[in-house]
Amino acid sequence: MDAILSAIITIVVSIVVMSLSLWLSGKLLVGSKKAKFTDAIWISVLGSIASYVVGYFGLGLLGALINLVIVLLLVKHFFDCGWIKALLIAIIAAIIFIVVVAILTIFGIGVVALI
Repeated sequence: MDAILSAIITIVVSIVVMSLSLWLSGKLLVGSKKAKFTDAIWISVLGSIASYVVGYFGLGLLGALINLVIVLLLVKHFFDCGWIKALLIAIIAAIIFIVVVAILTIFGIGVVALI
């Protein structure tokens, strides 16, 4: 039971941190009107589901590329931007995510297992 609760907490914290990262980078690049926090949550949840589904088939590098395209499509759709901005938002969000996860790890909150 503790393992299930731990997994749920880790998933929720991860989605919140990913959403915050996406929202901040989206706000920076496309503005507040296009980058809404609820949209960032949708991108995080749908991207996580897509990652799980693609990972289930064990496609390796091809799976990673498919997942990248799916995430870029989600960012492009929800933040109403082009491919280049979607890629930049994803890159900046990844950097923010890594920094936040490092800080959380220092304080003993284990989201690192998801990276």
